[in-house]
Amino acid sequence: MRQNRKIRPQMGLLLLFIGMVTLLAACGGENYVPHIIKEETDVCVVCKMAVKDDQYATQIVTKDGQSLKFDDLGCMHTWKKENGTDTIGAEFVRDYHSKQWITYDKAYYVYDASLKTPMAYGVVSFEKENDANTFIKKQGMGKLMTAADLANHSWAVNRDMMKEMGEHGHSHSQDGHKKEPTAEIPNQQEGHPHTDEKNHETTGGHHS
Repeated sequence: MRQNRKIRPQMGLLLLFIGMVTLLAACGGENYVPHIIKEETDVCVVCKMAVKDDQYATQIVTKDGQSLKFDDLGCMHTWKKENGTDTIGAEFVRDYHSKQWITYDKAYYVYDASLKTPMAYGVVSFEKENDANTFIKKQGMGKLMTAADLANHSWAVNRDMMKEMGEHGHSHSQDGHKKEPTAEIPNQQEGHPHTDEKNHETTGGHHS
């Protein structure tokens, strides 16, 4: 009887230890955090343009702790398409209003071809669904999307906007959007704006 009393506390400690190990395993045992943006040195991994410390910046933190930074969500999509997701530890975007980092899969997104983003992909991110819907209502246009929706998004580039930004320099406006939506954007093509996949010719950028 005394022996059983001694065993019970030991079993309790063992079960507690097993529970902690299981919890850590479920969490992956990793705590990926976004790195700060250094405007003086940071450039987009894909388009090589400067990454501004603004609401359009996104980043991937790899499983080995590297930070891959992008000036536009569309550039991050391009990197994932070209490199896969096996090395990704976490993905981060910024809330359009607060500019605080939020995880990619938990954010809400608004897309419209007339939304002005650094590489003219027209997608902006929000922490709260209500904020995204308010933005759509205020602007009078836009489509609400989730990370799952973006997986099937066309990622078309507004080439007219790219041409305009190319003429006036890299665009990181405070408004981040045009007040009036573009009714029709001809010559939109899927893929990254710097490369035409059909003829492999370099197209216009957004940096003078």
